[in-house]
Amino acid sequence: MTLTELRYIIAVARDRHFGHAAKRCFVSQPTLSLGIKKLEQELGVALFERGSREVIITPEGNKIVEQAKKVMSEINAIKDIASYHRPLTRSPLRIGAIHTVGPYLFPSLLPVIRDLRPGLPMLIEENYTTALTERLHNGEIDMAIVSLPYEEQGLDSLALYDEPFVALLPSSHTLTAYNELSLKRLAQETVLLLGPQHCFRDQVLEICPDCIQSVAKDDSLQNTLEGSSLETIRYMVASGVGVTIIPAMAACAEKYSQRLVAIRRFNNSRAHRRIALVWRRGFPRTELIELLVTAIHACGLSGIHILGNEEPAPENLSLA
Repeated sequence: MTLTELRYIIAVARDRHFGHAAKRCFVSQPTLSLGIKKLEQELGVALFERGSREVIITPEGNKIVEQAKKVMSEINAIKDIASYHRPLTRSPLRIGAIHTVGPYLFPSLLPVIRDLRPGLPMLIEENYTTALTERLHNGEIDMAIVSLPYEEQGLDSLALYDEPFVALLPSSHTLTAYNELSLKRLAQETVLLLGPQHCFRDQVLEICPDCIQSVAKDDSLQNTLEGSSLETIRYMVASGVGVTIIPAMAACAEKYSQRLVAIRRFNNSRAHRRIALVWRRGFPRTELIELLVTAIHACGLSGIHILGNEEPAPENLSLA
């Protein structure tokens, strides 16, 4: 039994597909299949049922995969302890963020971190919440910035800031005549949303269930957005294709495009999200956690409410 084989079965249990799991593990499918077969022979039990369409984990396999996750978590704890004793200038700070946070936070955050800790190497990435969670568990990143609610066994979290949602409209749209909008009124328009893999889409539909009716009006248009970004949707709004709901920090990101789009607040206090920092429980380099929190407090982000600071509530923040 090897750690590599444990990684293989964890990946297959997650993806329910040998080909996808092989790509995740950066090996060929025959190599992954052979490794799992070898482990099954050693253990004397079948871990997976191989179907023509789907891989099904057996009851025995489910228990073994859960134990394998615990083993990999302990391995990562050993790596964390080792990294704690390496000089900060040799051990990089590895941060991940969800796609709707990273492009708007990192450009302001990273220079502040460099000023606070000169010479600290940094590695950053943007990904979906599920992928960041897996990379945290695998020890591939140290911390991740995600949206709440978020609960994951073996990880701790700290709320960082609240971020209101705003409407983004073509500058010539009739709704720009209003200083504030209701979600119900916006849902009567063609609302462009991110694809189902984005947690931000779920948050929008939670506060504005009627928006799904707008999406259903033009499935062909919405299907083109499945793998897109907030920036793609921003330019579609600017071209007059529809309207959208975006986080306030994203609304402040590109001032040059304000002549093409207009930003309006909502008259609904529920139209916001809470962003948090998460890390592996027992992560020993607490000074890196403190560094990141201090940097976020210091980098002067627009349109948000830093938690723990005496600042205006989200509805009173300036989007200028």
